Amino acid sequence: MVYIALLRGINVGGKNKIDMKLLKQTFEQVGMQDVVTYINTGNIIFSSNDLSKNELSRILEEAIHKDFDLDIKVVVRSFDDIKRIISAIPDTWKNDNEMKSDVMLLWDEIDEESVLEKLTIKENIDTVKYVPGAILWSVDKRNLTKSGMSKLIGTKIYKQVTVRNVNTTRKIYELMSKL
Repeated sequence: MVYIALLRGINVGGKNKIDMKLLKQTFEQVGMQDVVTYINTGNIIFSSNDLSKNELSRILEEAIHKDFDLDIKVVVRSFDDIKRIISAIPDTWKNDNEMKSDVMLLWDEIDEESVLEKLTIKENIDTVKYVPGAILWSVDKRNLTKSGMSKLIGTKIYKQVTVRNVNTTRKIYELMSKL
């Protein structure tokens, strides 16, 4: 089965630096196959058999701790999980000079639609959707400073998500499709 491992908080602002080539080797050493990394922010596509997503997360977190001495949360999603998320993203959403559109992948502990009630969502500014496994959030860049998106940083919920923009998420899906 094809999976994506999404690492939270690596290679951001000079902290938690991990070389992607070395990370790929770490994944291979613990039995992951067809390992492909995408950009430097911790997106690792791989295949594996007979293990649950929770088991894979645990194995990968332990391997990263052992090889890099970092406690990094690893969210594992299957190809079907990412396909469901991709199909929920409106085609018009993009991440460019005019629009900011993000996919906030949720830890299992908060993966329920009621998580939306804990967010500051500004009517007529933010467009926010829940899909199992993620919150989809888009805002016109002209309204970014008025958006509730900026109020998310530092909250308890923010510490239980890993964020990718829609362009990155679409590319991850494309790479997963090739496996």
